[in-house]
Amino acid sequence: MIRTMIKELDDLELALQSASGAERTALIEKREALAMRFGQLTPEQKVLMARYPRRPKVNHYIDALFTDFFVQRGDRQCREDTSILGGIALFHGRPVTVLGHKKGSTIEENMACNFGMPGPEGYRKALRMMKQAEKFGRPIITFIDTPGAYPGMEAEERGQGEAIARNLMEMSRLRVPVISIVTGEGSSGGALALGVADRVLMLENAYYSVVTPEGCASILWKDPKKRDEACAALKLTAQDLLGFGVIDGIIPEAVGGAQRDTQTLFAAIDEAIARELAGLDALSAQELVEQRYAKYRKIGLA
Repeated sequence: MIRTMIKELDDLELALQSASGAERTALIEKREALAMRFGQLTPEQKVLMARYPRRPKVNHYIDALFTDFFVQRGDRQCREDTSILGGIALFHGRPVTVLGHKKGSTIEENMACNFGMPGPEGYRKALRMMKQAEKFGRPIITFIDTPGAYPGMEAEERGQGEAIARNLMEMSRLRVPVISIVTGEGSSGGALALGVADRVLMLENAYYSVVTPEGCASILWKDPKKRDEACAALKLTAQDLLGFGVIDGIIPEAVGGAQRDTQTLFAAIDEAIARELAGLDALSAQELVEQRYAKYRKIGLA
């Protein structure tokens, strides 16, 4: 249904370019009605929006928001994990470390980066970059978009659980500013391993949850087809999570999703990062650690 709505909106926009008179008025009315439907999406529909293949990927955000990006590879223990992309870059001339889950736009690209599901090497690579950033006083900016960490036996054999747990521990006490942005899917510990941040932001149609809706439905009802019920029960939308204090802000998307009007989206993210960095720069390293600790201790108490 979501793909049908997006295609309908794309077709309307294309038709409007050459329409005039009464035809144009009718097309505008149809577009406004469709925009109202996009403004009333159910949690399940927002999940489908978050998974839409044409949404911008981490490489698009890096290209649009940063300059002089120097990619870093390998965990210095085992191998390179292409499902995590990261390195050093400049944000308005300031050195930062930027990293995130990498997905593809085609089946071939997704297979090359394991559909954005990192193994332990990916999380160790991410931690290596974050510790390097701490050493040299660089802020850290992460982009979260993953259905979860890779659940294969070989990943478990190489220490998947330990790698994620270590990231959670180490990120909680980093002495530099950390900003995380959930751009699409944010599932389970695979997402949280890049998300223990001073400020967590979400795109309007992203989702952030302890488990995928299908996983939740399989556990609770033994039926992954009950995804709609799971989406409602998990309270995984940006709007829900802002109310709970899990995230700190919502970045708006164009009607029809993040893939539409990316320039406006990138400008909004740029402004949000700059604003949050300015506030975090006023804190000492010790204050950063203490406030981050307090932030996560109070989640769920209200």
